Amino acid sequence: MESDSTELKYRRVLLKLSGEALMGLQEFGIHTETVESVCQQIRDIKKLGTEIAIVVGGGNIFRGLNASERGMDRVTADNMGMLATVINSLAMMDQLEKMGIFTRVMSAVNLESFAEPYIRRRAVRHMEKGRVVILAGGTGNPYFSTDTAASLRAMEIEADLLVKATNVDGVYSADPKVDDSAEFLSKLSYMDILQMDLRVMDLTAISLLKDNAIPVRVVNLMAEGVLKKVVCGADVGTLIT
Repeated sequence: MESDSTELKYRRVLLKLSGEALMGLQEFGIHTETVESVCQQIRDIKKLGTEIAIVVGGGNIFRGLNASERGMDRVTADNMGMLATVINSLAMMDQLEKMGIFTRVMSAVNLESFAEPYIRRRAVRHMEKGRVVILAGGTGNPYFSTDTAASLRAMEIEADLLVKATNVDGVYSADPKVDDSAEFLSKLSYMDILQMDLRVMDLTAISLLKDNAIPVRVVNLMAEGVLKKVVCGADVGTLIT
């Protein structure tokens, strides 16, 4: 396996990508050049020997919670959202395979024509063999976000770190896009997130991470080389421990 002399701090990581991270400056859908840019960063950390699992959201295609607020049955809406994550996962798979990276898409819902069923031990084995594992379908259940799915999968695969990729430099005290006085927070505890009601991840996800002491690094995915910096231990974005 191709390797690099750079020393890794985190050997096994789970990368949480929002669906919005794949649509670039578009208002909807998948932006091919953005997907390619994301996959190039994944390729770079793969070359270092990092074992990688990815949980992808579906908000660029369909957001179940929003649809349920407009009157759609919540279970039906969440099922549609799970299918959106499968579409994004297949797009990621296609681009990574074009770059020569072996991948496996594993789904929490039964879609054997498109993806393997998610089985924890099999997912870990794929990672040990050097494959990037893309985990689709959320938890496979309605009422749970892909943030919660990422937290759950991070625990199951015994990830050293959960990386939450966003479009801002880390966690702020308020939305920096609308509040000029928002303060950047470089380090937080799980309890800080809960007590300050920071909307980094939903409360279920944060509670799971807290109970299992999995650190989270929140970073701007569009920053050049940010994933490589993270897995090598650089102090970028916000660290939640």
